[in-house]
Amino acid sequence: MFYRIAGQYKTSYGADYALFPIKQDAWLLALILVFAFVVFPLTASDFMFRALLIPVLIYALAALGLNILTGYAGQLSLGTGAFMGVGAYACYKLITIFPEMNIIGAIVLSGFFSAAAGVAFGLPSLRIKGFYLAIATLAAQFFLLWLFQKWAWLYNYNASGAIQVPNTQLFGVTITGAQAPVLAQYFFVLITVCILTAFAINITRGRIGRTWKAVRDMDIAAELVGINLMKAKLSAFFVSSYIVGIAGALFVFLWRGAAEADLFDIQLSFRVLFIAIIGGLGSILGNYLGALLIVALPVIIGTVPAAVGLPISSAMVEHLNTMIIGALIIGFLILEPHGLARLWALMREKLIIWPFPH
Repeated sequence: MFYRIAGQYKTSYGADYALFPIKQDAWLLALILVFAFVVFPLTASDFMFRALLIPVLIYALAALGLNILTGYAGQLSLGTGAFMGVGAYACYKLITIFPEMNIIGAIVLSGFFSAAAGVAFGLPSLRIKGFYLAIATLAAQFFLLWLFQKWAWLYNYNASGAIQVPNTQLFGVTITGAQAPVLAQYFFVLITVCILTAFAINITRGRIGRTWKAVRDMDIAAELVGINLMKAKLSAFFVSSYIVGIAGALFVFLWRGAAEADLFDIQLSFRVLFIAIIGGLGSILGNYLGALLIVALPVIIGTVPAAVGLPISSAMVEHLNTMIIGALIIGFLILEPHGLARLWALMREKLIIWPFPH
């Protein structure tokens, strides 16, 4: 079979703990990247980019940020949508105040504003945890949403209360705004997500990641062995909110094109949380599997019945999507709490030992 590992010997400690201990994993990742960078750009339609590929990448990045905080560090958060909003509004203000600023610089800097907000609202984690910390981050969600609505300076005193993404160029190609080609936006989002995913993989596999896992598993024991809980928890909030802030900037500048404050409401926070839960907490791969399912589901519900002659209304699509997602969350929490990532791990193990019984 494809995952036969006979003859793949480990002769060192480093080889045993390599990122791809089985070479088939590296081949599979290379195949996925070939599809992402070559096949999809050559074959996908604009609808495919707008409705599926770009939102999957952005939602997966936001779930990745939340997963670092919740899945790896064990700190609950219900304010992901608001922190995405901080990144989006910060990027908008940077671009409008400094029109000559490169869009890459604006997006990179916007993540720091979101990280600062995350650390500020993460301070209660030093004294509380669990349900009470979730309530504290929920308060951050409502406070920041109120700030987006009432502080007119954030949206440049626009009468509509919305932020409009201006046209910006990168290397002579329009990246943001109404005139931006969707293919250029897709590549920008894809490269950004790949870079941040590589960063997340490295940091979660290193010393900082092991510190987060120790705090997640038992914070009292972690403190007894010398781990600084304040540093560990706040660093998790910082890294998580930074990635979430960049996802928020991409969400508005590279996909939506405009945004009102209500776009970053509690429903967005729950959507990202659902992606992390269904994909699998404490997993990098799970964020992409969960985002693919959550984003593709309404597209499938809206297009498949129409293709077979059973068109349904947009309201029915929304209702069916909500019910199916709710059922999936309940099912995964009962049957496989570790989500789609665990299902893939089990499938991979069976492929490795096939045709022998598990």
